[in-house]
Amino acid sequence: MFWQFVFEKKTVKRALKVALVVGTILVTINQWQALTGDVPLDIIKVILTYIVPYCVSSYSTATALQEQQNSSGE
Repeated sequence: MFWQFVFEKKTVKRALKVALVVGTILVTINQWQALTGDVPLDIIKVILTYIVPYCVSSYSTATALQEQQNSSGE
């Protein structure tokens, strides 16, 4: 049931928004020298910087939905 919540449209949409905002802030902080041209951009780190908040948001949303369903079903 958990994975059903992870892939629900509203969970994915929320996670994408969170990843876009949080990821962009973290890339700016962590890759500032690369963004200003002082050092090369580490694309693997950039990708991971967006994936981590996406996963955290998906997990927390799916867990909340699952708990909500469990409490309403009892």
